Amino acid sequence: MTGRAEQETGTTEPLLYSVEEAAAILGIGRTFMFRLVGTGEIESCKIGKLRKITSAAIHDYIGRLVLQQRTETTLMDEGHGPIAGAGPRGSPPAK
Repeated sequence: MTGRAEQETGTTEPLLYSVEEAAAILGIGRTFMFRLVGTGEIESCKIGKLRKITSAAIHDYIGRLVLQQRTETTLMDEGHGPIAGAGPRGSPPAK
């Protein structure tokens, strides 16, 4: 087993990423990535002493962000003001 998942396009992607690799994929810093893992925003698992992030967890997180932003935009378009605490899992909304 290679530890890679076959995509519909024929390309492969790793099943697990290090925290640093996952942060690079998302274009965020290592410290912020550890915060997301620590708060449960992004699911992770430990293998020995190493913390790993699944490719599915990265895709799920991105999907939640898109859905949240879409919802916030819809509410704003309908004349509702900003939603207090509308950030992911109770974190403040991004500015």
